[in-house]
Amino acid sequence: MDQPVELKKGERIDQLYSNDIQIIQNAEVFSFSLDAVMLANFADVKQGYKTKIVDLCAGNGAVGLFISNKTKGHIDEVEIQPKLSDMAQRSVTLNDLDDQMTVYNFDLKDSTKHFRKESFDHVTVNPPYFADEAQSKKNPNEYLAIARHEIKTNLEMVIKTSSELLKNNGKMFMVHRPDRLLDILNEMQKYRLAPKEIQFVYPKTGRDANMVLISGIKDGKVSGLKIKPPVVVYNDDDTYTDEVRKLLYGK
Repeated sequence: MDQPVELKKGERIDQLYSNDIQIIQNAEVFSFSLDAVMLANFADVKQGYKTKIVDLCAGNGAVGLFISNKTKGHIDEVEIQPKLSDMAQRSVTLNDLDDQMTVYNFDLKDSTKHFRKESFDHVTVNPPYFADEAQSKKNPNEYLAIARHEIKTNLEMVIKTSSELLKNNGKMFMVHRPDRLLDILNEMQKYRLAPKEIQFVYPKTGRDANMVLISGIKDGKVSGLKIKPPVVVYNDDDTYTDEVRKLLYGK
């Protein structure tokens, strides 16, 4: 039974029908997009009660909420923006997941002050995609700028923190942009994460990929990288492909 929660100005409740999750959204602050759904689907998490998962750059909690039905383990959510972590917490309550999920509001670089090092089986992360360069054009909305640009964190800090939190042979799952792939692989190698799976997501057939999903194993063997089959989001008539429609709406 979903718990009633207070909605604040500008908020609405959306639903991911494929796994019956409701989530509080606010277009002026943050709304999840397809990358969160893709990451949650890509994340191959253990199912047992003892499994420990941490979702970094959690935003309004979308990824953690979407993987909650794939595991009986505990999911910790880390989000730096108070307004977003508050939305995440209320979404957790809305879905009766308070026993399975805990939301934290702090800077991910402080994660090891709050969590024991090498204590998680999995890290999921949907980080800001764009480097914080002086010439880069940023969204005038501070909430969206922080979510999209490396203003409060950066790729190296995200991967370093992921590695510090993961147990030996723990797995990180990340979604990012293909043009950062070389940076991602370099940072993973630097922080003892062996890349294991890469999957590219394409807006349409014949177009360049605009999303990449990547997994890595802490202190894993450097050999054995797999490139998974591509995902195409839209048909030529701008309808969702069957694969993506199933992710969003179920069978």
